[in-house]
Amino acid sequence: MGRLVPAVTRALDILELFLDGDGTLSAPDIVRGLGLPRTTVHELVTTLAARQYIVPVTGQPGRYRLGVRPYQLGSRYAEQLDLAAEGQSVARSVAETCDETVHVAILEDTDVIYIAKVDSTHAVRMVSAAGRRLPAHCTSVGKMLLASLPEAELGARIPDDAELVAMTPHSITDPATLRQTLGEVRRRGVAVESRESNPDVSCVAAPVRDRTGQVVAALSISVPMIRWSEERRAELERLVAQGAAGLSERLGHRGAA
Repeated sequence: MGRLVPAVTRALDILELFLDGDGTLSAPDIVRGLGLPRTTVHELVTTLAARQYIVPVTGQPGRYRLGVRPYQLGSRYAEQLDLAAEGQSVARSVAETCDETVHVAILEDTDVIYIAKVDSTHAVRMVSAAGRRLPAHCTSVGKMLLASLPEAELGARIPDDAELVAMTPHSITDPATLRQTLGEVRRRGVAVESRESNPDVSCVAAPVRDRTGQVVAALSISVPMIRWSEERRAELERLVAQGAAGLSERLGHRGAA
């Protein structure tokens, strides 16, 4: 790897300052924020403005905001994103950390479809495959995705008189009970499924958001009951939240939901 170019690094540091606060900065703000000489900041600001990376704020002399170029670059990046590919990469990283099976899934009507999967290396592990479809209410990823729907949309997909299929004796089959469970999922920010889709497996899941903040997928960790405990659950909840946040960041999401 070659050496970093100081001028380019400083210019990028300036652009990243605009991510905080109200999105506007003056040259003195940049001097204070980065500790750079005033002459250096002036030259960099002039260059960035000339290339439309920053533009003057109307009615606020000496202040700048991001220009059209960062938006154009971000839009091109978003066009090239592949949720399945990004999900597979993050799932691999999470699986390497916990050595359990990791999935990324999306919601389609009242089912989830797994679009990425990385297996555990343990001899005893969950058997599944990318492309598999399961009832959303029986899975942790499905609960997470259902909990993220607006109330009206959730009611349209799962009305009060809906007949919910049971995959195991532990599956939720009552819409009212499911709604109570989804309320808890919203409150905690993670979903848990204990032997509801597989009698020998429990799972935890967290939401994946795009650059607009919308939940577009969920990431889960699945664990055979022989390796499941409340202590392990707490550890995996932290890990799945971190993994989902990392995938969200790759999709352009920034900050709290």
